[in-house]
Amino acid sequence: MSMLTPPGMGGQYRITGDKYPRMRRRSGRRRFAFVSVASVTVLGLIGWGSLQLIDIYTGGSKATAADTKADCASKVTPAAQASAAAALAAALPKPGQITVNVFNATPRSGLAKQTADELKKRGFKIGDVGNATAAYDKKVAGAGILLGAKGAEQAALPVLNTQLSGAQLKTDGRAKPATVDLIIGTAFKALTAKADADKALTVLSRPEPAPASAKKHC
Repeated sequence: MSMLTPPGMGGQYRITGDKYPRMRRRSGRRRFAFVSVASVTVLGLIGWGSLQLIDIYTGGSKATAADTKADCASKVTPAAQASAAAALAAALPKPGQITVNVFNATPRSGLAKQTADELKKRGFKIGDVGNATAAYDKKVAGAGILLGAKGAEQAALPVLNTQLSGAQLKTDGRAKPATVDLIIGTAFKALTAKADADKALTVLSRPEPAPASAKKHC
């Protein structure tokens, strides 16, 4: 019997040899490996998050130059804007080329004739004058509606709009773009003062070019 065998024990419990069996602490190594992997993962996530924050606060420096070039390419130059505005102004009709039908959609009598007379003094041609149709009678809450053909959106309607502030511009299927309707609404008090209307008409027909300071250098 070996000296390693406890007294009174033998058989399958008998220990032979003169050395104790070597015990390995595998659990400690596994724990160390798990902690190492977790640490590397956490550090990687922190580094990635830091890069994302830097990119957010710097606006993405790599994309800045390309974005700026694309933005500059999409900008219309002041010269082009002035040219387009001049072309639009040249296409605007004069008040004497516009026929205005004046209709009263309010319960107040006499507004259509008074308004038509004033527009005539300002150079507009006058067509029909009277009460609004059932589609608009007592149904226009604002100052009024300026109604014309689709082709009048960039022609007769903006010219007439200089005479009535706060009017709503609408289009219908009529064929004549030079004939428009002014439908007086319940909030109507009077046409725009002639001096202010003349100024608005001048600005509309002679748009000022964009200031040089507003030009973006690319």
